Amino acid sequence: MSENGESGNTIGAFILKFSRKLRDCYLPGLAGVKAEPSPMKTTWYCPLDLSTVVEEEEDGVIYTVVVKQQHGSLNSPMSAMSRSQCVKAGTEEKLVLHLLHSFSMGDSSFVTIFLSTYRSFTSTKRVLDILSDRLENPPGESERSQTRQAFNKAVCTVFSTWLSEYPEDFKSLGEPSRLLRLAPLLPQDSSSAADLRARLLRIAEELSEKALLPEAHKDQTGSTSPSLDASKFEPTSVLGFPGALIAEQLTKIETELFVRLVPYHCLGSLWSQRDKKGREGVCWSVRATVRQFNKLANAVLASCLWPTKLRSQQRARLLEKWISVAEECRARKNFSSLYAIVSALQSNPIHRLRRTWQDTDREAVRRYEELSEIFSDKDNYSQSRELLKEEGTSKFANLDNRLNNKHVNRSNAQGTVPYLGIFLTDLTMLDTAVKDRLDNGYINFDKRRREFEVLAQIRLLQSSCKNCVFTADEAFTQWYQSVPTLTEEESYRLSSEIEAPGLTPTVIITQCPDLSTSRTSLAGDSDSLFDFPSPVNNLLSKLTKHMRSPSVSCLDVDTTPPSSDSTPATLTPSTPTKSHRRSASCGNNPPNNIPGSGPDMRIIRIRMDLQDGNLYRSILVTSNDKTPTVISSALEKHNQDPKQASRYELIQLLPEGKELIIPATGNVFYAMTSSSVDFLLRRKGGNTPLGSQPINTETSATFPRIKAKGRRLVRTLF
Repeated sequence: MSENGESGNTIGAFILKFSRKLRDCYLPGLAGVKAEPSPMKTTWYCPLDLSTVVEEEEDGVIYTVVVKQQHGSLNSPMSAMSRSQCVKAGTEEKLVLHLLHSFSMGDSSFVTIFLSTYRSFTSTKRVLDILSDRLENPPGESERSQTRQAFNKAVCTVFSTWLSEYPEDFKSLGEPSRLLRLAPLLPQDSSSAADLRARLLRIAEELSEKALLPEAHKDQTGSTSPSLDASKFEPTSVLGFPGALIAEQLTKIETELFVRLVPYHCLGSLWSQRDKKGREGVCWSVRATVRQFNKLANAVLASCLWPTKLRSQQRARLLEKWISVAEECRARKNFSSLYAIVSALQSNPIHRLRRTWQDTDREAVRRYEELSEIFSDKDNYSQSRELLKEEGTSKFANLDNRLNNKHVNRSNAQGTVPYLGIFLTDLTMLDTAVKDRLDNGYINFDKRRREFEVLAQIRLLQSSCKNCVFTADEAFTQWYQSVPTLTEEESYRLSSEIEAPGLTPTVIITQCPDLSTSRTSLAGDSDSLFDFPSPVNNLLSKLTKHMRSPSVSCLDVDTTPPSSDSTPATLTPSTPTKSHRRSASCGNNPPNNIPGSGPDMRIIRIRMDLQDGNLYRSILVTSNDKTPTVISSALEKHNQDPKQASRYELIQLLPEGKELIIPATGNVFYAMTSSSVDFLLRRKGGNTPLGSQPINTETSATFPRIKAKGRRLVRTLF
């Protein structure tokens, strides 16, 4: 054992001595050599904040709780914990009461979101009743307690915000009893509460006067304007106004309407119910925007179609004028007027004027197509959204060198007037796709948060328009107000007088939306949403209704020479350009001439045998569709119960007033004839006479379309 121990010690000593010699020999040399940088680099991250998200359910409410742990510094190694919670869902009462407790819980955005969206799931009267009940039993042992003081502060904040941003909620109560109950319950020990009390009592006094003297407070906005004398309308006078002036006046009108827009009127749950009985007055601010949109589109149609005796070169000057106006609207970030003009130019009564478009300046047509691309539905209207994102709050439009700065006065900042249809589409899709309530019956407030994100975008754009200043031009205003309203039939009749329909149309395959042009409330309702019964009627109100399906557009063969009678001296034709491509929109062709639909599908138009006999809806019929399926789809599009399909029969309207009854269990695709695409949905056993023979009109414009996967979700809302 001793010998082994001695040998081990000897070996250890040798190794130690050898390692020391190696160190002494090589370390000095290594110290003088600079180390090469390593190609691999590792960085270690130490998170300063750790967040945990959990859900907690209490009596009648579900909270999303965020717990954050913040690591301390070197000087204070102790970590700090913070906790915030926001409401995810709850009962109606709990959501209302959370208004008074949201600040203490860290849910700072709840009040703003609730006041913007509560009309989707409750009413002003109900909210006031719940809050009044709570104010009668406030927390805290005394007025001076800390709990009572915090509660009173929250009460003042909630009602001050509510009265400032939504005073119409209180003015529309109808009777003052709730306000008279609420006023004395407000805190007594603050000046802000005293001011709130005075404001509530003033509104209560107004409601009392309105109840006692209803005639003195009757709304006069519904009075009809005097009928216009169409003989005094001079369509070519628009050529005498500079394009910049027209765009400025249109922007003035649109900006004033947009600033007055009430954002929550755009909520899908409200907008989709606007046509129901008893809800005629809802969403009035959106209806006003729709009326202006339709009025402008009608002005474009009337000015281009009314003078039927113009030569094609002269009419082309009118198209060039409106293209110039559209370009000026783009420079002013007035996307609403821009789209109204583009849609009117894309409507069939104007689009089908082949000779006129051939004589239109090629450069003008190229600019028109570029402007049309702004509202392309590609990638969910990505180009429109990108422009709003880039220019929404900027002072000026982001124009290229070609447009330069000649269009606008750069000394005045420009607000942004968006095409409201994009927001209406988003909110309608959101309302349809997300449940209003959870499985346990709680109101889904997370849905309201998502809706508020869209409403916040509208409010941000409104803020950019509030300081815009415009000067009215009486001459243009007088011309604009003198434009007569053209019906769908009148528009097509004038277009046919200009260029008669050919016998052998040239077919262009295109993607087009639904052919529906709803014309309800046409008689005597000047405030109706559907004031403009034209091919571009209801562009905003029917956005998510249109199907993404192929269809066609006709370029009619030239069969009649142009007339040179009644030529205004102001029209000076330029050298025509004979060939260019144009944006195609829908036409109404025989089913056999629909190559875009394929051999086993056709697009038909169906109306119901009601008082409004011209309310058409388009249906895509395939070779597999039986009569009950088509009737159900038609009822659904007409906002009727599709389960009642068995009570209706489908009739094809043939030329010369003839009818073809489709068998109740037959295949519609093979049973229909190729002579007409117009159908009638009639209740079985009914003998309602047809008011007139179906009019074969090429009706439509290039409308926005939704993605196919969302089509089924929103069809019933429109």
